[in-house]
Amino acid sequence: MKRAFDFAAALLGLLVLWPLLLILALLVRVSLGRPVLFRHVRPGLAGRHFTLFTFRTMSNARDADGELLSDAERLTSVGSFLRKTSLDELPELWNVLRGDMSLVGPRPLLMEYLPLYSAEQLRRHEVRPGITGLAQVSGRNEVDWERRLELDVWYVDHHSLRLDVRILLETLLTVVRRQGISQEGRATCDPFPGGPDESESR
Repeated sequence: MKRAFDFAAALLGLLVLWPLLLILALLVRVSLGRPVLFRHVRPGLAGRHFTLFTFRTMSNARDADGELLSDAERLTSVGSFLRKTSLDELPELWNVLRGDMSLVGPRPLLMEYLPLYSAEQLRRHEVRPGITGLAQVSGRNEVDWERRLELDVWYVDHHSLRLDVRILLETLLTVVRRQGISQEGRATCDPFPGGPDESESR
């Protein structure tokens, strides 16, 4: 049922929102140039990688040595607007339609985080990643990493269609209130430092 619900909702979303997607694509094209979409390689179900699509929010500005500037320096006004409203994530509906993602599930993080998870934290990959999730409606980027991953694993053990609908409704409120978009003093949040050393807890 979850996959059928995801497919139907994503298809309906793309059919209804295509004019908005077109407008946003033109806005990104004018303000940031090409490419309009940012492609991320992320781990999905069982840790298998897939390409996640979002609208670009950052420029490719570099310093005198050719190194990319910090996220905060490259985040444009258009990009900031897209992030605050979560409109940058609308192309992920295509990932849901393809079966890479669900509407609700643990957010797909970076590939380099995989070897840093504890065995318990790695269980977040027992379900498809989501556009939104329990951690996102519980504080988003303001929640520390340990708590965020605890919420992801709790979702794995308790997910249901009823819970998904509740999280989707709470996501709408979170977006409207623009809560937890970034940690204080950062464009997004600190990198994941790694899970607890399980050998020390034995």
